[in-house]
Amino acid sequence: MDKLNLFEYAQEQLDDCAEILKLDSDIHAILRVPMRELHISLPVRMDDGSIKVFEGFRVQYNDARGPTKGGIRFHPDETVDTVRALAAWMTWKCALLNLPLGGGKGGVICNPKEMSKGELERLCREYAYRVWNFVGPEKDIPAPDVYTTPQMMGWMMDEYSKIAGNHQFGVITGKPVSVGGSAGRGDATARGGLYAIREAAKELGIELKGATVAIQGYGNAGSFAAILAKSLFECNIVAITDSRGGIYNDYGLDPEAVLEHKNKTGSVVGYINTTPISNEDILELDVDILIPAAMENVITKKNASNIKAKIVGELANGPTAPEADDILYNNGVHLIPDFLCNAGGVTVSYFEMVQNFYMYYWDEEQVHIRLDKKMTPAYHSVLETSKKYGINMRKAAYVVAVQRVVEAMRDRGWV
Repeated sequence: MDKLNLFEYAQEQLDDCAEILKLDSDIHAILRVPMRELHISLPVRMDDGSIKVFEGFRVQYNDARGPTKGGIRFHPDETVDTVRALAAWMTWKCALLNLPLGGGKGGVICNPKEMSKGELERLCREYAYRVWNFVGPEKDIPAPDVYTTPQMMGWMMDEYSKIAGNHQFGVITGKPVSVGGSAGRGDATARGGLYAIREAAKELGIELKGATVAIQGYGNAGSFAAILAKSLFECNIVAITDSRGGIYNDYGLDPEAVLEHKNKTGSVVGYINTTPISNEDILELDVDILIPAAMENVITKKNASNIKAKIVGELANGPTAPEADDILYNNGVHLIPDFLCNAGGVTVSYFEMVQNFYMYYWDEEQVHIRLDKKMTPAYHSVLETSKKYGINMRKAAYVVAVQRVVEAMRDRGWV
């Protein structure tokens, strides 16, 4: 990563917003750092009988607007600064979507791919045990994130409920539907992003039917984005990559067939009738829509001027470095920033919380309609702010979100 870590990226983005808003220095200082964070040791009995101690975190960035909300990542390269950055972005994301929530995030340094199902369950239950006093349906509500699953959320919810002595479905979201999960959660991140892209296409006068799309990253968000872009809008998916490489076909790819190929082989690489393409080259394709759905910091000042897509929809967290934003903006690339574009996940997680609280569950169609009603006005509030201040879409998203958080802080008498 160039010079800055993710948390420094997040702080730099906030600093730009503070300058635009002429934010009071005391308020700015409060917003630059998390309100509280927990560091935990997680001793877990492994299958060979040994005990391994994992390091974990839970960061609650700001709860002025309500209980904090954010996923739990299991990753071998996890750091507390990454968790802090993601908690900050969750704060702005929830405010931007006008959800009554603050931002949080959790993480454990581990490699789930090297662990058995039993070891993962014991780690999940240990994590829930260690953060029990720190989280809760009205304090901080976790969810799945990188390398965590609905099943893992079910284990954590069960462990928390055992400690609490009663059913606590609302302590965590992204659960299996059988234990309080919401219909429509699986594709929510991608679907919300596609709703935002639809509005951007209207703004730019781009016909989505037949529009060319390139997707970097073919995990949950990327694969659903490809499938939905084709099924909802009849887009032409011409390129897809994953961590091992990528494929290109200018006549178009069948996203579901590509996903089936990946599930069988472990990668999209080698899919029939395609040309190989790298993760670097896919970003610079001459397409209508580019969707970075993999890693952070892939669009930088080194390659930003080579981006030819008309719309960039950030489904990944932090795929664009701060110094690249203005290059894209000045070149006429319409970027939908991550904490707007990928906000469908937390929005449907919020819907799951609501359903848990009053024990009545919506069907998938109702979830989709409600998600659209959240994503569409959020996109237009950012677009209008971008035009009003003459600033790029990321800065505009920060302006909208930070103003809402500051308003809550003032109304509560914090500042």
